[in-house]
Amino acid sequence: MALNKDKNLKLYFSISEVAQLFDINESTLRFWEKEFDVIQPRKTSKGTRFYKQEDIDAIRLIYHLVKERGMTLAGARQKLKENPETTIQQEEIINRLKQIKEELIAMRDAFDHLNPTQK
Repeated sequence: MALNKDKNLKLYFSISEVAQLFDINESTLRFWEKEFDVIQPRKTSKGTRFYKQEDIDAIRLIYHLVKERGMTLAGARQKLKENPETTIQQEEIINRLKQIKEELIAMRDAFDHLNPTQK
């Protein structure tokens, strides 16, 4: 068994870290947890939630459907139930395109910085 040499790789994230990651309230995460059974954070005896990467991936998908595409919770739940693979692929493609856009904007800004007279 190989040891994980990446010390920055976290196994669990607190509810505040996850809420901050998506810029949503912690109460929204707790509500989504009740509405979508794909989100199942580990809970301590005191009820403190710890989210795994799988939970964060599920939250990312729900966030995409509800906040970015404007679906209702019932619509998002049905979409995930009927066609989860296609929904996941579409969300991954959109995220990759957003990353490419950010990279292109950063390149444009760097180029503009190097050549301020070229506008």
